Amino acid sequence: MVLRGVGPERVFQLGRLGIHTVGDLLLHAPRRYEDRRKFITIRELELGKSATVFGKIIAAGVKRLRGGARSVYEFVIEDGSARLHCRWWNLPFLERIFAVGDEVMVFGRPNLLKPRTMDHPETEKVEGGDDVTVHINRVVPVYPLTEGLPQRSVRSFLWRAVEEFAGQVGEPEPRLVPVGTVEQGRKGAGESVCLIPQFPGSPASFPTRAEALSVLHFPAEIADAERARRRLALDEFVALQLEIQRRRQNLERNARAFPCGGDNRLMKPFLAALGFKMTGAQVRVLRELRADLAGPVPMRRLLQGDVGSGKTVVAAGAALMALESGCDVALMAPTEILAAQLHRNLAGWFGPLGIAVDLRTANHRPGAEPGPPSGELRLGARPPESGAVGRLLVGTHALLEDSVGLGKLGLVIIDEQHKFGVAQRETLLRKGRDGGRFPHLLVMTATPIPRTLGLTLYGDLDVTLLDEVPAGRGRIRTHVRDAAALPKVWQFVRSELEKGRQAYVVYPRVSESDRDEVKAVTKEFARVQQELAPHGAGLLHGQLRAEEKDLVMASFRAGTTKVLVATSVIEVGVDVPNATVMLIEDAEQFGLAQLHQLRGRIGRGAHESHCILVAEQKTDAAKARLKVLAETTDGFALAEADLRLRGPGELIGRQQSGVPEFRFGDLRGDRDLVELARALVRTHLRGA
Repeated sequence: MVLRGVGPERVFQLGRLGIHTVGDLLLHAPRRYEDRRKFITIRELELGKSATVFGKIIAAGVKRLRGGARSVYEFVIEDGSARLHCRWWNLPFLERIFAVGDEVMVFGRPNLLKPRTMDHPETEKVEGGDDVTVHINRVVPVYPLTEGLPQRSVRSFLWRAVEEFAGQVGEPEPRLVPVGTVEQGRKGAGESVCLIPQFPGSPASFPTRAEALSVLHFPAEIADAERARRRLALDEFVALQLEIQRRRQNLERNARAFPCGGDNRLMKPFLAALGFKMTGAQVRVLRELRADLAGPVPMRRLLQGDVGSGKTVVAAGAALMALESGCDVALMAPTEILAAQLHRNLAGWFGPLGIAVDLRTANHRPGAEPGPPSGELRLGARPPESGAVGRLLVGTHALLEDSVGLGKLGLVIIDEQHKFGVAQRETLLRKGRDGGRFPHLLVMTATPIPRTLGLTLYGDLDVTLLDEVPAGRGRIRTHVRDAAALPKVWQFVRSELEKGRQAYVVYPRVSESDRDEVKAVTKEFARVQQELAPHGAGLLHGQLRAEEKDLVMASFRAGTTKVLVATSVIEVGVDVPNATVMLIEDAEQFGLAQLHQLRGRIGRGAHESHCILVAEQKTDAAKARLKVLAETTDGFALAEADLRLRGPGELIGRQQSGVPEFRFGDLRGDRDLVELARALVRTHLRGA
């Protein structure tokens, strides 16, 4: 397909916008619309306000400036109420387009009133028989541009592209089909499936794709453009769900796993030695996991648990099932602090059961073992045997290194999955592949994920909610304060320390920056020591050496250090029941989910705890975020609010999460479309 009238210079300019084909052009969405149908008289024009007027050209011409190097073309129109001067700099060819006597519509913003003048307005000649215009007298699209490419050119290209090619470009093919049926649409030489619903009794619920592309660019009313966007967004969500669900379908059809349901010979003494009773939610989740792990198809499950819901115990139970079955288990965490915490907990629980728990991070590598060369670790050196007990390896990204072998692996557990990329998850699973068998996968997160985002990121996983907090936890109260209240805040923290409690003080940065005045932990540490003396304080941030971090954390856990001054490195993996205060300075610098995670470090004992957010609430977004946090401790409600406030990219982080780039879909507002696409694709694949 070739669009006429697009010269080499325009091709280059369009390429800078990522537009290389007619299809790309048709999917170049307007960023807004202007209603240019409301005419006023020239006399009614106001300085700096955009408006549309109609008149007849009574004078026109080109004036040369500076020896002819520059020019200005100008025409003057009148409508019976007043005159308007319209000027274009360095566009002398316009003299060949307009002439005295032409009737024109003009849209623009006056920059002078004496005389009334517009520079570079949008214009349309009105000729006999004209009933449609492109730039004036309609709802007009306004597009993202690049240097040298005017709105008028892009709009003209799209007018022609819509007329000639809207019914031929892109996938799926532009035609409504009943739910559950298949339409083949071509894109280049490839084929793709289209599933667009036609709701009973409402055949116009969605336009065809051709209609959607036409209305997107040139709607009769601004509200019509939203219907077009939703249709095109549904196409995007359908394509994504096809990819996600086909991947899951292929796994179920072709992959096999070691049965890892266990026999309870280790589980019973483990539960008896815990010292506390598991919640009903924990018991329910463990039953679900046992059913999955006992099956021949590799489990793919996402465990969402709010902070403090006890997901570590659930992970330990799942690991025990695989270990009882003679299989090995690998658990990957995003930070050394979290990996060390998990290793400490699991080794304490599993050591008495005779289960080896190894730790592998960039700064902690097991010693030489029989068999593998020094510095290497090879799990799964034997096939599962009846009565045999597997081994557990806990680590960070270091588990992905070639020196770590994970053959004969029964279960992979990934904690805080949103901190990893999808590719890293797949790399770890492939390392554990043994012939035609794949490991079971349990993905965990203590950052609740909005349903829309979950279906997009983890649509191939079954979802389990750990929605009950263990009994005996103290209440957490959240307070928002400005910097002027800091003296009273420090006084309150001292009072808690004098009761024998401990506290966290968190800052957004490790070190200062010349770009802003955001507080840094390395500079503020001395001030905190002074404010809270004689209570001892420790400093913790990501740039410390591993052994320094270990010493600081050990001292804080033991209660020797009363105050931990840190960055957000403590947001996961730190569990000190005696800590009852979380003070966060410059709290507006953190996201809602991150603040919720930091708040989750307290309230783990029986005492009432306090999260104090000190913030300069200069923007409406900062005020809204902190207000939501102060009003609820429900992580799932906070996740939905965070999605609305910040969007999926900032909430999860595109580089790590694999959130797809949508042209038309909006994960903040299109939950119904995401769920519809998922249902349509599921119906289609079941019948395929």
